Amino acid sequence: MKCIFRHKIAYILALLTAVFHSCSVSRFVPEGEHLLEKVSIVSDSASVKTSALQGYVRQHPNSKWFNLFKVPMLPYALSSTDSTKRINRFLWRVGEDPVIEDSVQTERCRRDIQNAVRNLGYLDASVDVQRRYRKHKVYVKYHIDPRQRYTVGLLEREVRDAGIDSLLRPHEHRSLLREGMPFDVNVLDKERTRVNSLVMNRGYYRFNREFIRYEADTTEAPRQVWLKFIVNPFRTYDGLVSPHQPYLINRVTYDLSGSSSRLRQGVLDRVNHIREGALYNEQDVQTTYGALGALDAVLSSTIRFQPDEADSTRLNALISVTTNKPNTINAELEGTNSAGDFGAAVSVAYHNRNLFRGSEVLGLKLRGAFEAITGLDGYDDQNYIEYSAELSLKFPDFIFPFLTRDFRRRARATSEVSLMYNSQNRPEFHRRVVSGTWRYRWMGHRDSRLHHRIDLIDLNYVYMPWISETFKRDYLDDPSSRNAILRYNYENLFIMKLGYNLSFSTMANGLTSTYGTNAYSLRVGIETAGNLLQAISTLAGSFPKAEDGSYKVFDVKYAQYAKFDFDYSKSFKINDRNSLALHFGLGVALPYGNSSILPYEKRYFSGGANSVRGWSVRELGPGKFRGTDGRIDFINQTGDMKLDMNVEYRTHLFWLLDGAAFIDAGNIWTLRNYADQPGGQFGFDTCWRQIAVAYGIGFRLNFNYFLLRLDGGMKAINPAFDDARRHYPIIHPNFKRDFSLHFAVGLPF
Repeated sequence: MKCIFRHKIAYILALLTAVFHSCSVSRFVPEGEHLLEKVSIVSDSASVKTSALQGYVRQHPNSKWFNLFKVPMLPYALSSTDSTKRINRFLWRVGEDPVIEDSVQTERCRRDIQNAVRNLGYLDASVDVQRRYRKHKVYVKYHIDPRQRYTVGLLEREVRDAGIDSLLRPHEHRSLLREGMPFDVNVLDKERTRVNSLVMNRGYYRFNREFIRYEADTTEAPRQVWLKFIVNPFRTYDGLVSPHQPYLINRVTYDLSGSSSRLRQGVLDRVNHIREGALYNEQDVQTTYGALGALDAVLSSTIRFQPDEADSTRLNALISVTTNKPNTINAELEGTNSAGDFGAAVSVAYHNRNLFRGSEVLGLKLRGAFEAITGLDGYDDQNYIEYSAELSLKFPDFIFPFLTRDFRRRARATSEVSLMYNSQNRPEFHRRVVSGTWRYRWMGHRDSRLHHRIDLIDLNYVYMPWISETFKRDYLDDPSSRNAILRYNYENLFIMKLGYNLSFSTMANGLTSTYGTNAYSLRVGIETAGNLLQAISTLAGSFPKAEDGSYKVFDVKYAQYAKFDFDYSKSFKINDRNSLALHFGLGVALPYGNSSILPYEKRYFSGGANSVRGWSVRELGPGKFRGTDGRIDFINQTGDMKLDMNVEYRTHLFWLLDGAAFIDAGNIWTLRNYADQPGGQFGFDTCWRQIAVAYGIGFRLNFNYFLLRLDGGMKAINPAFDDARRHYPIIHPNFKRDFSLHFAVGLPF
């Protein structure tokens, strides 16, 4: 009854808000003017894409939550026009001003749209404004009559500089201009950019786009443009005309006078792409800026060119570098919540950005965490304590034999080595992890959005110095216990893995891009472990064996598996305040050879803030498995395969607050039939019925540089049941049973 009452109240409030809101703001609309209710653009021809013209709209109606309700303007509906009252001034400040149609802005928008359509080749196009009035509101429509599109008739090229003409002729086949093509000013501008880049990358330091122009004639033939592409010669300040001059790089020098710490010149030489004796190349200049900016020790850089006094055809380059402060210390305090158990963690990190005067970064991070565990009977200590120390060193270079100097200079890579010790003390057991990694990272030479990572050596030693007698008796020593997964994950284990990851993103800010952008991101990861050790043990036959026939190294079993992960996200812009985001994630890991079970750290889990949000972390799956023992279900509710599918509608609400409505689907499965996970094995004929579905809403505080997220998810389809409990009611849900609340930092995808 309480749930039904809450939902009825919510529906009534939403209805009253919409009605009250739409009627009461009329007193803020001056006499003879109108509230802008809707702006639309329509065209008589489908070839003119009106969605591409939305950016020319100068006035937008008041914003709507989820593109439906004008809630941000609600404070105005609750106020009066009396400016002497403090409450009114407060409501006006927190609310959104009613948007009154401005006829001047509307006319400017009409002209902008008309010019944009004509630039697409519809030279006779016209745009008129149609207004529809309804009480104090106005609906504005921009109607486009494009008429017939013009094409390029005769195309001529006139390069008034012999040197540039000889440079461009071999590349004419790459030109974007063709006779018979639709006339499009945007294509003409792209051709200017292409030619300008080509010329400036061949030594012409003083060349720019202004030397390239077009002449167009529409009088020679109907619906055709006779086009002339012109490149002008260089004109001096006294009006004299002369050919453009290609320049050679004479000398490159460095200035670090404004730096608090010094960089070795060898480091600057390696990232510098401007070479003495070579032709000036604008792309090399921009690549050098990017490479300098990638150095952690560099705060800012400037590159200046001056003609040499002895030879005016040569340039001297001066690269000025300002370095960062060499030492930094950061501290973070965070709250934790693991399945309802609250705790806190503190971490301190120290970084030296220029350890050996080569932009090497030394990092030391210390972390400690405490959590009060509840509901765990039969154990002396009821607390969880964790502390860790990590030491890392990053080199701004690809340190690997057999690589050429040119490749290392172009790669924009880093080489990283790290050592970490992690200690976890739980009431049931104590766990220690020692790891060491040698890793490479680099980005694409032409496209910095493409990132690669290779974990060449990744060693992990997991050992259990203590397990409580209660835990041993209940789960590990009982002969009737067949939980192989549980036993395997409480044995000492050695993991030696090799991995590769690729990521590509068009998002300007992957963390806080919530609306207003068309972007996507792609991540692919491949990882294998134990193959080298297996080859050595097979060839040499010197490794001892355990009772189950698996090999040991240093008297410890080693893991062997292969793992593949794929993740894709795409956002679609609806308008400047709303977007639709899609996500698909798939992961598969297969134990083989020396392992029949994946290590716990490599197993997949479902539920939580970044998965199917109707379930808490490790509450869902595998398959239709349903946990019965909360003390060990964190082990049992893991799998070898994971599927996530998400749809999220994102909207800006007001101030720093964003909102979202989402639908999540997915689950995890095992690839083998484990006795303690009945119903968890993947099957092509059964997996579709084992996909869980959840829905919900979320709120986000968007600070641009980071985002705090609160999501509430509701179960809709629960694969753990085959009866009536499988489908959960949407109209009157059971909040106590079906609802999960998640707090997180950053977007879910």
